[in-house]
Amino acid sequence: MTRDALGFVHCFEPGAEAARPLLLLHGTGGDERDLLPLGRAVAPDAARLAPRGPVLENGMPRFFRRLAEGVFDEADLRRRTGDLAAFVAEARARYGLGAPLALGFSNGANIAAALLMLRPEALAGAVLIRPMVPFAEPPASDLAGRPVLILSGAMDPIVPVENARRLAAQLAASGARVEHRVLPAGHGLSQAEIGLTADWIHDRAHPQAA
Repeated sequence: MTRDALGFVHCFEPGAEAARPLLLLHGTGGDERDLLPLGRAVAPDAARLAPRGPVLENGMPRFFRRLAEGVFDEADLRRRTGDLAAFVAEARARYGLGAPLALGFSNGANIAAALLMLRPEALAGAVLIRPMVPFAEPPASDLAGRPVLILSGAMDPIVPVENARRLAAQLAASGARVEHRVLPAGHGLSQAEIGLTADWIHDRAHPQAA
């Protein structure tokens, strides 16, 4: 565990130089270790960079503030997205990484979507597990064919599938190559999705010039 100069506590696990690195972004109440096992399972050769969300909500780490469940503090989200993009750039220089593929769950998926929209240069693509639309008015962005996988739960009590469909449409309109899968699951990650994610990363997220 390391504390970055920008204040992000994080874990880093090195990987093969030829493999696309992963940026692992946990959900509310998680930490920098939460998604490391998932990262190892879906991309065993990849370097893994896992920061802890710097915002506390009732003692639980998050990546940005919210005003209520499903209601984001968009000004804070924009600021925290900029901070995370700066952290990624610093970590890439420190560890010698190419542009990472974000793998985010819930709150982590939401800030990954915001990164794609506000700072697309920070990411090579993303796997968004249980995300929702981050901005009431989506910012204009050029995603230039970046691959994005969105995984929604048909029985998710927190994120309606229609909300995730709107996010998929927004990202596709910005040029991303979006695949949106709706699975028979709730808000938690199902075992079937681990294999699906591993196959998607292997087939679609090959390293490219970063």
